[in-house]
Amino acid sequence: MAVTREHVEATLKSKLNPSHLDVVDTSGGCGASFSIEIATEQFEGKRLLERHRMVNAALVEELKQIHALSITKALTPEQWKQQEDKKSQASA
Repeated sequence: MAVTREHVEATLKSKLNPSHLDVVDTSGGCGASFSIEIATEQFEGKRLLERHRMVNAALVEELKQIHALSITKALTPEQWKQQEDKKSQASA
């Protein structure tokens, strides 16, 4: 059975407790490729590589069936807020 976007979201929510999570199925619905934006307090004090490893570790079982995983953003909640503030200032 193919991995669904909802399954990836549920797994990340239960294991990393994100304040922001956006999972996009970039495979056209077959569940082989996903793009992820995530912000969680668990990333505090961690370098980007460590954050990516945490996401990969959370999805260890799912990755057996996923062809490609793109972690486009792995931020702390504060970094996410700063990014959103910059976006809203730029569009104002």
